[in-house]
Amino acid sequence: MIQIQQLKLPITHTREDLEKKVQKVLKIKQEQLLSVKIKKQSLDARNKKDILYVYTIEAAARNEEKIVKRLHQNNICLLNEKPYQFPLSGSQTLSCRPVIAGSGPAGLFCAYMLASYGYAPIVLERGRTIEKRTSDVDKFWADGSLDTQSNVQFGEGGAGTFSDGKLNTLVKDRFGRNQKVLEIFTAHGAPESVCYEAKPHIGTDVLAKVIPSIRQEILSKGGTFLFETCLTDIKIKNQAVTSVEINHDTWIDTQLLVLAIGHSARDTFEMLHRHKIPMEAKSFAVGLRVEHLQEMINKAQFGEFDSMLKAASYKVTGNACGRGVYSFCMCPGGYVVNASSEEKRLAVNGMSYHSRNSANSNSAVIVSVTPKDFSGMGPLSGVAFQRRLEEKAFFMGQGAIPQQLYGDFKRQNMSRSYGSVASLTCGNTQFGALHTLFTKDIYEAFLGGMEQFASKIPGFNQDSAVLSGVESRTSSPVRIQRNEFLQSEISGLYPCGEGAGYAGGILSAAMDGIKTAEAIASVYLPYQDKK
Repeated sequence: MIQIQQLKLPITHTREDLEKKVQKVLKIKQEQLLSVKIKKQSLDARNKKDILYVYTIEAAARNEEKIVKRLHQNNICLLNEKPYQFPLSGSQTLSCRPVIAGSGPAGLFCAYMLASYGYAPIVLERGRTIEKRTSDVDKFWADGSLDTQSNVQFGEGGAGTFSDGKLNTLVKDRFGRNQKVLEIFTAHGAPESVCYEAKPHIGTDVLAKVIPSIRQEILSKGGTFLFETCLTDIKIKNQAVTSVEINHDTWIDTQLLVLAIGHSARDTFEMLHRHKIPMEAKSFAVGLRVEHLQEMINKAQFGEFDSMLKAASYKVTGNACGRGVYSFCMCPGGYVVNASSEEKRLAVNGMSYHSRNSANSNSAVIVSVTPKDFSGMGPLSGVAFQRRLEEKAFFMGQGAIPQQLYGDFKRQNMSRSYGSVASLTCGNTQFGALHTLFTKDIYEAFLGGMEQFASKIPGFNQDSAVLSGVESRTSSPVRIQRNEFLQSEISGLYPCGEGAGYAGGILSAAMDGIKTAEAIASVYLPYQDKK
């Protein structure tokens, strides 16, 4: 196989144009080219008058070694890529089935790999299946009736289910886990383009179809799902896990517990803290969702080509008042959603469907915070910090999402009506005094970031941009410590994924789930039922 990097084509090109360009670059005839596979596709929009697609291509051809040697170009080489390899099993015997707490990306992909290799995992999910969960969330958005166990944060698929379904990550991957995750997604209904797009996304609607298919695969390979089943306690003997309690009334024997609990499982963090499981407060970021017209973002990113390309995204970073300020979870053609999971506390997030065709873009503009900001000691001080902000947001909006136009936020006035941007939200809204939500330094850092970003995206700081609050669940406020073998100091306890502090999105969490499955398999033989 020959790899070609930096192959550039106009945005109007066809598949035939692509294959002809490969022939031209390799200086071969059509009959010599056997196949062309897109490995990566990105968009180069730096020159707004000449936007190009940039490809990494894998091409099969006759006499590949001879072709590469003759061309002698840095962007063209023979490819000797090793496929992903799950490790050979260890030698220790499992007396009980492994238990995985949580069916978000980390738990789901850990279960997928363990089930595929004979470990028969049991997956505990406090929430409901996607089908039932979607109904619960729709009802909450319509009338505000919150189910604290089945909502945007809790339920099959995890918090990422009601998001944009982004599948990109900055995690360095030498082992092929990244590609393995994408291949599993496509095998269960995601578009094949997620395997090569530079910024792939599935969308909430497609993700809601893919995840049940993955669940069925796990079931067919010996896994078990227990929905509406919350991990409520653990038993530890001689510094090792021996059993877990579910729903405060039933115990399951196990020597392996994977904690893929997500970043909002605050009651589980409290239970682990009571058991003195080593954990620490960690830095994260808080801020507000910002809505603009998608048309404005398209024009800023693509210029005269804005109508020829998909809804544009952006990523902006800055520094103000000594704090990092940056965009997070940008949702082109999306919606702001009420993502609350606790009574009398309100948090927001962003969501897009696969088509990304709404009139607005939104992203969180967030400001970094550290344990020094939390006004408390101990590993759960970040949780308390989040809760204080969410309580303030809830009462500010009287249970609805509090909103304010950016111009009024800046001048510290109450908003009375929308301007050129009409908010698109899932959940009720009410104008509120968001400028009073944060401390003075966080407020000023947010303002500083908004003004800086306007130099990169004209109009970003327009008065009519709509702010919604509070964006507080950007990442876990806790890190559950683990060693080089991915275990806590408690033997058999595997902190995993975003909630444990080791991932930051769907793809990285899924990769960490696979990594955790590998760690288990490298020690233990597949489970053999003694009955």
